[in-house]
Amino acid sequence: MLSADFLNLGADIDMVNESDADWFHLDVMDGTFVPNFSYGTPIITQMRKRAKKTFDVHLMVVEPQRYLEDFKKAGADSLTVHYETGYHIHRTLTSIRALGMKAGLAINPHTPVEMVQDIIQEIDVLLVMSINPGFGGQKLLPLTYNKIRQAKELIIKSGTKTLIEIDGGVTLENAADIIAAGADVLVAGNTVFSSPDPKDMIKRLKQVGK
Repeated sequence: MLSADFLNLGADIDMVNESDADWFHLDVMDGTFVPNFSYGTPIITQMRKRAKKTFDVHLMVVEPQRYLEDFKKAGADSLTVHYETGYHIHRTLTSIRALGMKAGLAINPHTPVEMVQDIIQEIDVLLVMSINPGFGGQKLLPLTYNKIRQAKELIIKSGTKTLIEIDGGVTLENAADIIAAGADVLVAGNTVFSSPDPKDMIKRLKQVGK
C-alpha cells in the first residue's frame, strides 16, 4: 500500500478488497533503519476499519521489539521484522507469535539465507528483499532468484511451512520466474498502483501463478 494514493486511500482500500489480492502489504518506515518515512499505527488502525483482508505489516524500523503490541492492536495479522536490526531476533519472533500474529523475518539483499537457518522453525514468512529497502519503484535485483532457491531448499530441509515472500521490483514480466524459483507471496506496489487498471493488474499477476 506504500504506492497507494493517500489522498484517496479509502478508494484504494476498496479496490484491493474487491480484487483478487490475498493480503494488504503495509510498509512501515522510520527514517532511520531505511532512508524514508511512511506511516505508523494511527494510519493502520484507520485502514483496518475499512480493509477486509489479511494485514501483512512489514516493519523497516530500529528496535522493532518495542512496537509488537502496538501493531497487534492496530490490526496486524502478520508482522515482519528485519534480521538486520540485530536485537534478539529469536525472542522477537516468538513474542510475535505469542501475541497471535504470524511471525515474519525479512532479509536484505546483502544478508545470506544461511543466517536464518537456526531460527527457521520460528519463521512463518521469510521475506526476501529483492531491492534495497526504503523506496518503491526500484528494479528487482538479479541475485534474488538464487536466494529464493536457497530459501526453498532450507525450508524443505527443515520441514517447516514457512512461506517465501518477495518484496520489491515485482512486475508482470518477472513474476513467473519469481514463482518458478520457489516464492509463495509476491508484493507488487508500484506495478499495481501505476497501472491504468490496478484491479486488472492484480488479476493478471494472480493468473501467473496458476
